[in-house]
Amino acid sequence: MHNEQLAILKELMEVGFCTIEMALFLDTHPSDERGVGLHNSYAARYKELSETYNMKYGPLTSNDLSKCPWEFINGPWPWEIEYINCCI
Repeated sequence: MHNEQLAILKELMEVGFCTIEMALFLDTHPSDERGVGLHNSYAARYKELSETYNMKYGPLTSNDLSKCPWEFINGPWPWEIEYINCCI
């Protein structure tokens, strides 16, 4: 797995976490305009990163399948990825 691929995955995890946290915050603060803005910017960044990853490396989820549905099986599974010296 390339360093660029790992860097995109890492940022996807970070931005995904922030998106979920902002959604939880907005459950209790629905009128917080800054919170809505942050959520929307994280969601837009997640979509952008996800599309980039899908184009370069293949689908992240089964919802992203557009070619042969089992093409993703050729890549490493999450537990097979070496994270040492990678974008930490």
